[in-house]
Parts: sequence; C-alpha cells; structure tokens
Amino acid sequence: MTPMLKAVLDLFTGSNQPDNNRDHSVELATAALICELINADNQTDRREKQAYRDVLKSQFTLDDDTLNTLVSDGQETADNAVDLVQFTKIINEQCDNEQKKSILTGLWKVAYADEQLAPIEENVIRRIADLLYIPHSQFIKTKLSVTGEPD
Repeated sequence: MTPMLKAVLDLFTGSNQPDNNRDHSVELATAALICELINADNQTDRREKQAYRDVLKSQFTLDDDTLNTLVSDGQETADNAVDLVQFTKIINEQCDNEQKKSILTGLWKVAYADEQLAPIEENVIRRIADLLYIPHSQFIKTKLSVTGEPD
C-alpha cells in the first residue's frame, strides 16, 4: 500500500491526521468518483482516461508522480467501494459549493471525453450531484457549460 493511500484510508476511518493530509482525502474521493463514472458503461476509452488525468491535475495542481499515484489509488479505491456515499460524504464535509461545482464539471468533462454520453454515465453524475446536494438547475448548467450548448 502506498503511503498516500494509507494516509487517505486513515482519514476514511477517522484517524487524526494533520490538516495537510485532508486535501488528499478530497483528491482520492474525487478520483474514485471519476473512476466510478468511467467504469459505469463498461467501455473505457483512452480519451476518458486522459480526461481523468487532466481533470485531476488541473483541479488539484498535482505533479506527475502524485498524479500517477492518485490515478492508481483512485481506481483501487473505486474497485473496493460499495457505494458513492463514502466519497461524497468526504467532499461534502470538506468542500464548499464552488469546489463541488468544479468536481461536477470535471465529471461532465470525463463523461464527454469520448464524444458520447451513455445514459448510465448521466445517471451516475446525477446520483453524485444529488449526494453532493447540487440543485438540478446547477446540474444542467454545468452539463451545458461542458457541452457548449446554450442555456
């Protein structure tokens, strides 16, 4: 187990860690949610994988080594997850509405990276938005901002 994954898992289980490790919790939760989205339609495209990396790198300003670790740990965490609540709970506790909106935008970017939106992908994003307490109007506006469609 990587040191970063151990630190994040300690946060998931409630162990007291310094505040600088709190960010890793949000990073891993976001990475796991994106992995859940990518895996939703059982068709992983290289463009989705690249968008996954791009979203994480830009959202969290990560160096390449940290990004590689986060991508790997995010997939492992998503593979072992039983639901989305464990990830959205961390985001709700540590992020404001603008940060949640940014995560939602990242999800839409990954979903549209292969230029197709499977109904299951939209459903996963809808469930995540609901769990993040994002209003439906913001869900739609964020989607339209990524697709470039007028409001």
